[in-house]
Amino acid sequence: MTETTAHAERLPLLAHHRELLDQVLDKWSLQVLDELCERPLRFNELRRALPVVTQKSLTAALRRLERNGMVERVVTSSRPIAVEYRIAPLGRTLQDLVDALFLWSMENMADVERARARYDADA
Repeated sequence: MTETTAHAERLPLLAHHRELLDQVLDKWSLQVLDELCERPLRFNELRRALPVVTQKSLTAALRRLERNGMVERVVTSSRPIAVEYRIAPLGRTLQDLVDALFLWSMENMADVERARARYDADA
């Protein structure tokens, strides 16, 4: 048993932990966090940065992240009034983890594709 496995066995993954992980690590939330770690963005800037996300999905991801304290929604007093999203201090604590997940996916994608091909060939 590896040290990581032994550590994971000591930490129970309860329903509220699973719910939080589902909300923070879902498809769009990871990408939103990655973008906002770079700089604050308005909604339409985020849409342009993530062109395949729908307005509805982006809105839902931002609301989940804001509710969980990962993202701050700031209304500016400029004319016209604008809304800007920025990473919150709690969300900033995820930056190294998000970067590590993206790096892992880049480093291991070829192995994953080979595994998928083997599986699909046997199916």
